[in-house]
Amino acid sequence: MSQTVLPQAPVRLDADADAKLAALRWTKLVAAAALAFCVLAFALAKSFESARPWLGFVAAFAEAAIIGGLADWYAVVALFRRPLGLPIPHTAIIPENQSRIADNLGRFIEVNFLAPEPVREKLAEVDFSALVADWLADAERAAGLSRFVVRLVPQTLAAVEQSGLRGFVTSRMLEQIEKVPLAPLAAELLSALTDDRRHQKLFDEFIKVIGRFLNDEQALATMREKIREELPSLFNLFRADAYLLKKIVASAGSLLEEVRADPDHPMRAEFDRFAQGFVERLRTSKQYAKRAEKMKHDFLDRPEVRALAGDMWASLAEFIEQDAKASNSVIRAHLANMFVEVGRHLASDAQIRADMNGGFVVALASFVESQKSGVSKFIADQVKRWDLAQLTRLIEMNIGRDLQYIRFNGMIIGGLAGIVLYTFERLFLSP
Repeated sequence: MSQTVLPQAPVRLDADADAKLAALRWTKLVAAAALAFCVLAFALAKSFESARPWLGFVAAFAEAAIIGGLADWYAVVALFRRPLGLPIPHTAIIPENQSRIADNLGRFIEVNFLAPEPVREKLAEVDFSALVADWLADAERAAGLSRFVVRLVPQTLAAVEQSGLRGFVTSRMLEQIEKVPLAPLAAELLSALTDDRRHQKLFDEFIKVIGRFLNDEQALATMREKIREELPSLFNLFRADAYLLKKIVASAGSLLEEVRADPDHPMRAEFDRFAQGFVERLRTSKQYAKRAEKMKHDFLDRPEVRALAGDMWASLAEFIEQDAKASNSVIRAHLANMFVEVGRHLASDAQIRADMNGGFVVALASFVESQKSGVSKFIADQVKRWDLAQLTRLIEMNIGRDLQYIRFNGMIIGGLAGIVLYTFERLFLSP
């Protein structure tokens, strides 16, 4: 079964990589010098031990220090490469186990750093809503956001047209209107109109219409003709029709003037009773309700109404598009002001900020929880793609200096152990 080979990726080094590398080289040089010093001390001590027996302790220390230093040098080198280039088993541990290290590192980060509780605790430390509020409250940023939103308007309108949303919204709107009982709604509207006698303005307009009718020459001629038809011929000889018409017009005009001048005229009170009674019948009468529903359905079923809804949408879309292209766009200006106000209100409302932060924590924590396996795999894949030589250099550069101190410790501990063993030998094993 073939395994996918990922392309190698360069390892990114720290900005102070050169300083770390120089420190590592210096530590290696000092460790090598210390080992060479132990070799020299051992050779000199052994050479003059017969003349000065106390040099035996120096030789024992130096000998054991050499062994300890060499052993720890081997252990440190074996982590990164093969000592002296020899194919010794279980050496070059890091390069040979790059894939396993990558998988284990990814799992370690997933389990320990991306666990739900630590993620939630860390996210809870961040005041996301304050960042949003500060960002929105800046007028320049709000203006930029409004420009971005307005630029999306043509694409949004086109998407709405193509998706059939306009027809759906129109149909749903008409369906909702059909569900609203018209008679009770009309009764409530008319009741609001009659509560403070505003319907009397309608009555005043009706009086004005009648007044204009009584002063219209053609209307008066028609009325006179009707009177002539109803009167006996004898009366018409004496122009009774003109007399009657004049009396009727004068009486009607006088009555209209009285009604217009008197806000408490009986005719106005009668109109009040008529209006209130009509409102009550609209509210309670089943017959009125049926008639109103029939009128509503007949009106909504007319094709002109659906065409009107489509025309309204088209007009709105055209206005929005034209305004979005204008240099002094009203929508853009209002959006910018709205974003600034939202930012200011958000900054001053601690409760909303707390609720927003809680929502951010839940949303981001859920996102991290759903994606953490992908993060683990991403980290593992990235480590596997790293160039082996560069990977080894990176690890050695960051922890190699501390590892070199193991060589110093090995020489010191080994030397002390050598003195202890040499002392034991002199005290208990020498003849």
